[in-house]
Amino acid sequence: MKNKKYWLGLALLSWASHAFAQNEVDALRYSRLQFGGPARTQAIGGANVAVGADLGNLVSNPAGLGLYQKSEISFTPGYSSNSTSSTGIGSKSTDSRNNLSVMSFGAAFANRRPDNDDSNWRGGTFALGLNRINDFNNRFNYSGTVTNNRSLFEYLRQAPRSTYDGILDQYDRLEYTDLDGLAYGTSLTNLEPAYRNGPDTIVTTLESGAVNQNEYVLTKGSQTQFDFGYGASYRDKLYIGVGLGIVSTRYDETRVQNGAGTEPSSGSIPTRETTYSLRDDLSTRGSGFNLRIGAIYRASDFVRFGASVQTPTFMRLRDNYSTSLSTTFSPALIYYNENGTVGSTVASASESTPSNEYTYNLTTPFRASGGVAVTIGKYGFLSGDVEYVNYGQAKLSDDNTNSSYTSGNSYESENQIVENLYRSAVNLRIGGEARYDIFRFRLGYARYGDPYKANDFDRTQNYFTGGLGIRQNSFFLDLAGVYSTNDRFYNPYTLNGGVEPVIAVNSNRFTTSATIGFIF
Repeated sequence: MKNKKYWLGLALLSWASHAFAQNEVDALRYSRLQFGGPARTQAIGGANVAVGADLGNLVSNPAGLGLYQKSEISFTPGYSSNSTSSTGIGSKSTDSRNNLSVMSFGAAFANRRPDNDDSNWRGGTFALGLNRINDFNNRFNYSGTVTNNRSLFEYLRQAPRSTYDGILDQYDRLEYTDLDGLAYGTSLTNLEPAYRNGPDTIVTTLESGAVNQNEYVLTKGSQTQFDFGYGASYRDKLYIGVGLGIVSTRYDETRVQNGAGTEPSSGSIPTRETTYSLRDDLSTRGSGFNLRIGAIYRASDFVRFGASVQTPTFMRLRDNYSTSLSTTFSPALIYYNENGTVGSTVASASESTPSNEYTYNLTTPFRASGGVAVTIGKYGFLSGDVEYVNYGQAKLSDDNTNSSYTSGNSYESENQIVENLYRSAVNLRIGGEARYDIFRFRLGYARYGDPYKANDFDRTQNYFTGGLGIRQNSFFLDLAGVYSTNDRFYNPYTLNGGVEPVIAVNSNRFTTSATIGFIF
């Protein structure tokens, strides 16, 4: 019969650390950004560090604001279609998720001196706006069979042996705070009492043959940056600018894993079918800020060089998470009293952890960009950018502003993992625009480098872009399409022998956006 409850530390469990703890996954998620801006910037692959006169300069290089001749206001809605294919167990699984969003919105207020004014400072532009710099909307699933020693049942058997003294009373009050507690509460595991001075023993349902397993992972949310910037023109030769970005972060993740196995018969115990459904929910909200400075130098009427530096983004984040587990047994489990009579039966069970909330700080790496733009008279331009980011510089720290929600974690080990796991990467962006009368034709490409030191497979992100536009004296309309690819591996849990299922997830996203703007 079940005669003791047990507890194993949440921070020690790889399942829990993957889903909930603040770790290297969060550090990379909020540091690896996408290029943002209106449709014109999107269509040229984000390569506008040296181009200027675009609200996308709020994100890339505020010096570009100094190239404005007139004021403008614009609005850019976008629609994204995300598709995934997953392989690893069973046959290939496909999934998709679509999302409607505001990609950019802002205004630039130019103050240009008249031509007969002999001041060296020819004008300046103040701009404000918002731009989406990260998109978390995605969904993938997989299904198939794994052997028992690769299943969640084996994971529970491999839970680290911890100290149980003083913890048993918690489970007498049915306080299940982690996956191991939920497994006990739903009868997937039991704790046999110690014999004499020996250790307590974890007993887990033994499955025979293949275990059917499936899971879906749904992520939602984005990072949006609210920007304020100013750019000035010195003799229409040198342009300098400064900007402030306020980053709003919203991330939601839901994982639901289902499994079914067969417990072999033993003596009077019949063959039993066991199923489980494990659900994890994580919600992250937060905000932060960064600063950037930049310059553009017009070497000639045809060539411009640009450079910008962005400070780390200093973020405060709050995680809210919970886990639930439900099980069924056919036929029902039977627990006997000490005198041999039937004490209870369990055909199904369901338990959940209380909602947990923690706040913490994240400092993302600084970013440095350089670019060149070549103007081909009135026929258009070509541009190229290089961006440097060292992802290993991201740092986690405890938030001490509210002791009720702090974890008390120094994050030394997590930061060491970040430093050991990630490296510096170079992001390349190239693009161009061709002009014919009032019409604009644009193409671009961006390659965001692999942030991992160990290159067991290529994690480079590729963006292929294009678009059209119409520009008149007081009105413009731009359309853009961005196709991106992103491949990764996913581990639903980690086993001591390293034989856990490994799911290859291939993702692609197609985003369309339209900018309508007015010049005044």
